Amino acid sequence: MQATDRRLFLLGLRPTGDLADLTCYTSKRGRIVWFPKSPPQKPPSMAQIHQRNKFRAAAQAWRTLEPQIRANWLAAAKKASLFATGYDLWIFWQLKRDTAAIRTIERQTHLQLLPL
Repeated sequence: MQATDRRLFLLGLRPTGDLADLTCYTSKRGRIVWFPKSPPQKPPSMAQIHQRNKFRAAAQAWRTLEPQIRANWLAAAKKASLFATGYDLWIFWQLKRDTAAIRTIERQTHLQLLPL
């Protein structure tokens, strides 16, 4: 598998996650590790279900945003030099509701993200 790993890196690919019946990740030493995918041993907890539903609702809200508002979130993340996209910033806002953080980004970027 090592020769294949080198070819993947040369092509600029870093596979991670699940692929068919395998899961892979990159180790601290830079090697790609493949192992059989293992299914969960027990059902998700109520807290996991709640968090997944919140995330799902936030993603749905992003899809229903007006194009100009969505463009503001994308531009704000870029102008603020965040290591995140506008979508990531929106998800953060939807899950945390940290108004102070978003208002700070608004002041830095001169873009309105939240209603006044």
